[in-house]
Amino acid sequence: MTESPEQQRAVPGHFRRLRPAFERPGWWPLPACVLLGAACGLSYGMLAQPQYAATSYAVVTVGKDIDPAAALGYAQSYGRLATSDATLAYAKGAAGEPVRELRTHVRSETSPDSPMIAVTGTSDDRDRAADIANAVTEAVVVSSGHVAKDTGVKLIKFSHAVPPAEPVSPSVPLGTAVGAGAGGLVGGLVLLVRPRPGRRGATAQVPGPAQGGTTDEREFAR
Repeated sequence: MTESPEQQRAVPGHFRRLRPAFERPGWWPLPACVLLGAACGLSYGMLAQPQYAATSYAVVTVGKDIDPAAALGYAQSYGRLATSDATLAYAKGAAGEPVRELRTHVRSETSPDSPMIAVTGTSDDRDRAADIANAVTEAVVVSSGHVAKDTGVKLIKFSHAVPPAEPVSPSVPLGTAVGAGAGGLVGGLVLLVRPRPGRRGATAQVPGPAQGGTTDEREFAR
């Protein structure tokens, strides 16, 4: 028994309606990127070398004839000098690192509400991190003492840096979370910029003129 052309064309259309059920969903790049980012963050947190940070503090004190508010301004100035070449050159001996390496392992922070300077040393060795922070703080204190008579303020060491018990980075949970967030962002961008599939074969068909229209018009004109 042979099938008509209409029945033969109906079979492929039937399978075309069933085929999308077996295809991947259109939003698959988002979870894939999230999983990939989480895996990368987890790998970084487990394989990267841990870093330790130790912080030492110094405070600015003023003389009798100096406005106490001036201590805040001097604290900001000495905080910027903590990472200068002159200070690091003085501290490189006690820190055990050259100036170029020491600059990448130290940072200073100040507060607009307190005349205190925080000097933080970082290293893959906890004892070295404390040594860097103490050496740079001591260098700033010594430098401020050279001009104490002219400025009327004095910088004294407030607390000594001690070797930290736990590393500050990398953290496995934090690395995994950051990686998953970055992967989700990339996946979302992929969904936004990729071309959306349109209807295939949905072209408009314009009906053509009737073939017998011209003959009828001629017979009517006769």
